[in-house]
Amino acid sequence: MFGLKAAYYYLVAIQITIIKFLKKIYFTTSHYNRSLKSKIPAQILFPPNPFLLALISPYKKYSFKISEINVNDFWIENANKSILDQHSFLWLNLIDRKIDRKNIQKIIYLWMLKYSSFKRKIWENSTLSSRVISWVLNIDIIINNATFDFKRNFFQNIISQCNHLKRNIKFEKDPIKKIEMIVALSLPGMVFKEYEDNFKSGVKQLEKFINNYFDEEGFPLSRNPNDLIHFTKYMLLYSECIRDAQSHVPDFLNDIIRKSLICIKSIKTPNDHIPFFNGGYESNLNNLEKYLDNLKIGKKDRRDTFGGIFYAKSKQQMFYFDIGSPPSKNHSKNYQSGPLSFEYFLEGEKIITNCGFGKNISQKAELISRLTASQSTLTINDTSVTKFERNKVINRVFGNSIKNTFKTSELNIKNDKNLVGCSVVHHGYERNFSCKHKREIYLDHQSNKLFGIDHVFKKKDGIPVRYVFRFHLSPGLTAVKTRGGNSALIQISKNKSLIFTIKGENIEIEKSIYLGGKKILENTCISVSGNLVNQDKSFAWEIKKKI
Repeated sequence: MFGLKAAYYYLVAIQITIIKFLKKIYFTTSHYNRSLKSKIPAQILFPPNPFLLALISPYKKYSFKISEINVNDFWIENANKSILDQHSFLWLNLIDRKIDRKNIQKIIYLWMLKYSSFKRKIWENSTLSSRVISWVLNIDIIINNATFDFKRNFFQNIISQCNHLKRNIKFEKDPIKKIEMIVALSLPGMVFKEYEDNFKSGVKQLEKFINNYFDEEGFPLSRNPNDLIHFTKYMLLYSECIRDAQSHVPDFLNDIIRKSLICIKSIKTPNDHIPFFNGGYESNLNNLEKYLDNLKIGKKDRRDTFGGIFYAKSKQQMFYFDIGSPPSKNHSKNYQSGPLSFEYFLEGEKIITNCGFGKNISQKAELISRLTASQSTLTINDTSVTKFERNKVINRVFGNSIKNTFKTSELNIKNDKNLVGCSVVHHGYERNFSCKHKREIYLDHQSNKLFGIDHVFKKKDGIPVRYVFRFHLSPGLTAVKTRGGNSALIQISKNKSLIFTIKGENIEIEKSIYLGGKKILENTCISVSGNLVNQDKSFAWEIKKKI
């Protein structure tokens, strides 16, 4: 049975689905493809910096070399299994600019012969946007010493693809793809005088995008750290290209980039990744290092909370704590149901983790990683706090968005000479199980340990509930239950171990799975479970070095 809000999203999804279906039919017609052609630019105003492609390209050290393949076979399906997504052209980041010029021209020439007209997967918004960006950033080497006909055809292909994006950008609901489209539309407007209006329009669309998708602190409203990184990379590329064009970078763009870089620098973990909250997975920040290193953060800029995440550090230990409420339905595509989950680092190594987001593994792994049990927090009656949309039509348009929401409250931050940390309450289990969960987590400066107190407040309604607290360990770490039953020895290395202890409870050591990378890994989980009826209960636990 649909609620009013669900019914609204369903109708909108139906409308968008029908429009997309009709458009895809129209896109394949010769009339549409002719309509994409417009004035061909005469020349480029300036060559952008091709090395900016490294900001968004996933390719780093790679064995593939253009000079070692038969370019005539490049676009034969499965001929080049070593290149992921050839049609995005992000692999142009790898080329040897002294040796590969002629081969690159030949590959693009063959592409234009086969794919200049709309092809569904090849002209998909993200792939097309990446292709336009890659071509424009490498435009100097692509057209260098090329024939007049090649240049003319190449320029026409860029403009045709931009015209396609321009007609379809308003229908794109995925913010990841939307910012890619905005940048792809704008870059030709910087290098071609005839399409300067594309750049002006792109600036306006980017400002609107930032207003719609970022909070005041520069964190995406999705609360997803990976979204923050993705958006920041594209905004940096955009602003650097504007500087190359010797134009004025809009103040709003400088402002949001600075705020976003501050957020990234704050959440950057000791292993140069991000914490696994709300869709976070392993994401190396090396290509942002120079921007982060040059970023000067004043006292006014320093924050212990950002994007609903609390951060605390003491000596050689730190933790990240999810203290926020879920994002709105529009921004919840990658949300994971893990309120009050946390991740803990000691001496640069992650000890307590969430399982991560299985986006890069499989749909099943992604589904599992959304469950509350995959986070280092509390579950009641083996139920996830948040329910996700199961309607296929809605999911196809809006992604796997949330159906229900809840609030966090009573945030209390403490930072003195003895302790740094905070406490917060979430109400996600209140409606179904008459329970509230309060978690306190602190770093002890003097004892150099992490300790927490979890409170479960249960309404006296006579209905029993089963609680489970899970503390997922980072892959490679092992845990052994001690003789007393209320503690576990966490082995980090041969000569280094920690003790996890919880007062008055028995612990269990369970097998778990880690989904933060590109494959499923096994890891260990420390769990504490029991039953509650008509009573509140508190659980005091700590993690400290074994003496």
